[in-house]
Formats: sequence, C-alpha cells, structure tokens
Amino acid sequence: MREEIHHSLETDWADFSISPTLKSSYAAAKRSSDPTLTLRHYPQGETPRERLLTEGAGHLSNTELLAILLGSGNASQGESAVALAQKLLAHLQNHLDDATRSMREAKPEILMQVNGIGEAKAATILAAIELGRRLFLQSPPIGTVIDSPELAAQALSKNLMFQPQERFAVLLLNIKHQLLGQQLIAIGSGNQTCVQPPDVFREAIRQNAARLILAHNHPSGNLTPSPEDIALTKQLLDAGQLLMLPVLDHLILGNGDFLSLRTTTTLWSEISS
Repeated sequence: MREEIHHSLETDWADFSISPTLKSSYAAAKRSSDPTLTLRHYPQGETPRERLLTEGAGHLSNTELLAILLGSGNASQGESAVALAQKLLAHLQNHLDDATRSMREAKPEILMQVNGIGEAKAATILAAIELGRRLFLQSPPIGTVIDSPELAAQALSKNLMFQPQERFAVLLLNIKHQLLGQQLIAIGSGNQTCVQPPDVFREAIRQNAARLILAHNHPSGNLTPSPEDIALTKQLLDAGQLLMLPVLDHLILGNGDFLSLRTTTTLWSEISS
C-alpha cells in the first residue's frame, strides 16, 4: 500500500504543471548546494555561464556568480569552480557572519588562504567587486530631479552606504527638486554622530537650496531608526518649517540598502497637522 501511495505521489508530481524556468532554478539551487558535483553533472545549457547568458545574472546564486569569476576549480583536489566557490564563501563566512559583506571587504591575503585561490583568481574577484562597487555608488549628476527615496539613496550612497563610521549628510535641492549638491555635515567617532540644526541648514542657506533631504548611515547595516534618529528628525522638521526650508525625507543607509523615515513613520503627517 505504501509503495502504491509513493508511486501515486511521484506520478502526480511528474504530471504537475511547472514552468521550465522554475524547474531550472530549483535544479540549479540543488546543484549549487552540493559540493561534490562538477560541471560534468550539469545538463547541457545549465552550467552557471550558460544560465547567465540565457536567463540573466539575477537568476544565479552567489556561488554560481563566483564560480564564473573563478573560471576553473582546484584540479589538485578534484574540485569544480562551483565547489571552489562554495569553499571560498564558507571561508569568508568564518570571518564575518555575512559572507557577501565579508567578500566586499576582503583583502587578497584573506582570499588566498583558501586552497585553490591564487593571485590570478584573487585579483579577478577583487576587480569585479570594485567595478560593481563603483557602478553601485555612481551618483546622479547635478540637476537631476530627485523625486523618489530610491534616487535620493543613489545620490547619497557614495558618502554613506558602506562607511565604517556613522556619517550625516544632506542633499540640497532647488524648488523643482533638482539636485544642487550634497554636504557631509558630520562624521561620528563610532556608531553615533552629533548633529546640530545650524550645521544642517547653514550650507543649505549658502547654496540657496529650497528643499532638503537628510541622511545618515548605520554601519551595522541594521536600518531600524533609533529613538535618537526619530528625535533628531522631528527637531530638524520643526527647524525647516521655521526657516521655510522643507525637509522632504530622512534616509538611513547601510550595507547596500536604505530606509525612508517619511514612508515608515508618521512624523511628516504630524507636522502637517
């Protein structure tokens, strides 16, 4: 009876309609989690390089993307590029809980501690990381209309996103929300920084700004606003009203992400009322 049920389940699953893309992604995920598999185990068209070309880089795991950069595995250990990539990510995980973040901050000597990673492979990885960092941190040009938190975060990322110390900056906009520039107001001594309203608005007045977007970073990557963040935002909102320099938002950036206080708190609606 048990065998009949098992056979029935297998038949039902085989007949179940599932998209080829989902099947491919599921199969790739299973392969990328198995360190014993080499590229010979991949069906035609399913290697990381082939899937990147047909499905796009966004469909690949970190392991598969790293395997493409490595190009080859460690022949002396019988490891494929995928297996070597897994070993490298596990090694980086030991240095920091977040392997991706650890890779971004890795030095050549850290990468080359892994058997199979020599100077050439380490240089390829670090070059790719730096190129990605530069593209990610590219700011919109002066005159760009900043009409969303996403665009504001892009403009502020270079100064704030991956900094090891807390920083506070302000985006300066004209009345049409066009970018005039940005000003770094303060750099903290650790995970906190001291900001005073005169420091924030002085540069805005000097550059004839009509609108402001506040921003600071959390080096930990935890974007949850602290009570001090909320209190400072309210203080600066009040000061902006008195000076007729509206504060449009306050962003918190960190570890590749951001949070908009305007969209996640009631501070602006409280000011309006």
